[in-house]
Formats: sequence, C-alpha cells, structure tokens
Amino acid sequence: MIHEILPVGMLACNCSIFGDEQTREAMVVDPGDNIAGILEILARHSLTVKAIVITHAHIDHIGGAQKLKQATGAPVYLNQNDAALQKMLDAQAAWLGMEPVEPVKIDGSPKDGDRLMVGTTEFHVLHTPGHTQGSISLWIPSEGKVVAGDTLFRDSIGRTDLPGGDSRQILRSIHDKLLPLADHTVVIPGHGDTTTIGREKHFNYFLQGM
Repeated sequence: MIHEILPVGMLACNCSIFGDEQTREAMVVDPGDNIAGILEILARHSLTVKAIVITHAHIDHIGGAQKLKQATGAPVYLNQNDAALQKMLDAQAAWLGMEPVEPVKIDGSPKDGDRLMVGTTEFHVLHTPGHTQGSISLWIPSEGKVVAGDTLFRDSIGRTDLPGGDSRQILRSIHDKLLPLADHTVVIPGHGDTTTIGREKHFNYFLQGM
C-alpha cells in the first residue's frame, strides 16, 4: 500500500495519504492544510480519493477538509462526538491567530468497530476519546500500522486541557485500545515522528505502570 505522510499547517499536523496500488483508491486522513501539496501527492500516484477521515475536530486536523472535499468530491468522516467541537472552529482559529476556515459538511460518523476500505485493505476504527470526545484512531492490521491522531505520540500523549479533554479517559483509551496492539505496530501520531507500540510501552513516561 502507498502511504505518504505530509506535515501540514502551522502546527505541522501529520496528514496521511493512503493508496491502493491496484485500484488506485485513496484515503486522506487529517487534511488540516496545504491541500495543494496533498493533491500533488495524489496526482503523482494517480490516486482517486474515496474517503476523507478526520481523527478529531481540532482546526489543525480538519481545517482543509472542505477544500479537499471540493477538489475531490470525496465524503468526509468525523465521529459525531466531536460535533460540538467542530462548531467552534472560528474560536479555535482565534486561539491560534489563524484566519477562519471553511466549514465542511460531515457525511458519516465512524464509530468503534467500524471498518473502512481502501481497495482490499481494511482500516479498523478505534474510538479513543480523551484528547477530544470524538477522537478516533485507525488500525490497519495488514500494514502493521495505527494512525493515532493526537491520542498517542512518541514519548508523550495528547493534551487534555482543551474543550472535550479528559486526562483519565485518554489513558484509558490508550490502555484499552492501543497498547493491546502488537509491539511492532507502527504508530503514526498527529504530530512529530512515528514510533511503535513497544517503544512507547517501555519509554513513554505517561504510560509507565500501565
């Protein structure tokens, strides 16, 4: 499977572009900004976007979704528990000193246990609230990868001091949904370098004793 990670926007959100080599179907996860760069990657691989998935409704992850939807016609998926947060995008822009972004109509709400397809590859939806109430992660068993949004980072976890955050809940989500994955599972966080489940079990200060 094709997989490119493009850091986008002022907070360098990791946007993932997944593509099937046979069908040329693609999924874009967290197109927060730099839609031109995302479209260039899609064109380079001759990919057609079938789904735009947002791990959570913070502006750095969802800010470019409407532009990408307009460019590709693909449906946008966001867990419904982040609907209230999505309505606060103007306030989020003000917090960061950003220009307001175009709101996007959500076409579906992926929930825990759902499976999304790119070609023949299954993406398993894991509801991992705590950073926000609607935060999801995408586990791809055949690739040995999990897109963790802002739930789990290399050496850290997502902040919980913003609206919808819950410090106990995020640790429970990590314990129940992410740490049971195989140690060699590659973690693609919402920001920063990739890591593995095994590495975070051993070295992540926030997870010690779990």
